[in-house]
Amino acid sequence: PAAARAAELRAECARGFEGIVLRLWPRLEVVVVRTMCGTERLYCDSLRQAECQGLPFYCPFYQAAGALLGVNLWPAEPAPRFVLCPDWAFCEFLPCLASKEPRTVLLDELWEGREYGLVVTAQPGEYRCHTGEVLKVTGFHKQCPVVEPVRRESQTLSVRGESIPEEQFFQSLCRTLSMWPGARLIDYVCVESSLLGDSSGPCAPHYEVFLELQGLRDLSEGQRYKLDQCLQEDFPTYKSFRFKGSIGPLRLHLVRPRTFTRLREALGSPVPMPRVLREEQLLRLIQGAVIS
Repeated sequence: PAAARAAELRAECARGFEGIVLRLWPRLEVVVVRTMCGTERLYCDSLRQAECQGLPFYCPFYQAAGALLGVNLWPAEPAPRFVLCPDWAFCEFLPCLASKEPRTVLLDELWEGREYGLVVTAQPGEYRCHTGEVLKVTGFHKQCPVVEPVRRESQTLSVRGESIPEEQFFQSLCRTLSMWPGARLIDYVCVESSLLGDSSGPCAPHYEVFLELQGLRDLSEGQRYKLDQCLQEDFPTYKSFRFKGSIGPLRLHLVRPRTFTRLREALGSPVPMPRVLREEQLLRLIQGAVIS
C-alpha cells in the first residue's frame, strides 16, 4: 500500500467532498457518463455541484434496447446529440403526430426538425422492439441523421388523458424545489393512483410523488401543495381537471436516504431510472421507505 497516498486521501476527504475529484486527480479532464439525457441529467447536475465541480461531462454513445445506436461527435456541447450509425443495429422510426395510422420509415427517410418513435431490431429475440424513446432529428452528418432524445413515452403521467411528459414534469418539480430553501433533490419517482388500488382511499384519480431530499427533513402542507400548484400553472389541461375535481390533489411523500439506491438494485439491469412506476413490487419498496 502507498502510505503517503493513503494519508493524502484521508486529508482531502476530511476537507469535505465538494470538488474532491479534481483535488485527488488534478490532471483529470472530463467525466464520461453512460447517459445525460432527459431527467438522467439530475445525477450529472448533482455531481457538478458537489464532487465534480469544475469538470465537463461527456456522454459518448446513445443506446436503447440494449444496443449501441449512435455516437456523440461534439463532446464540448452541453446537450448531447448523436450520429446514428447505420451498421450498428437495424432501426425504424414511427413519425410522431402523424395524421393517419403511421408506418415506419428508415434512416434515409427522416426529416430534420421532426420527432420519431424508435423501433429497434438488434439482439436475438428482440424483433422490431418498440423502445418507447422519442428522438428529434436536429440535422445530418455526412448523410447520417443527427438526433437528440427528447422523451420516453412510457414515462408520461396520465390519469384522465392529460398526458404530462417526463421532462416537463421534471421542470415543474425543479421550479417547486426553488421555493423550498435549503432543499436539494437526490431522486424522485411518480405513481398514478390506479396502481395503488384500495390503498389510495375513496378519492379522484391523482398522482403520488416520492422524493428523496437533502437539506430538509419535512415539508409543511403549504410546501407540499406548491408542486400541485406549479403543475396547474404549467399544464392548462391538468388545471382544468383539477378545477372540475376530475383529478384529485397531488400527494407528496418524503423517503429515507438511500431509498433510490435500493430501488435501482431492485431494477436489476442498468436501465435509466423510471419516473413513473408501473410495477406493484417496486411500489411496495418505495412505500415502505416513506418517512413523511
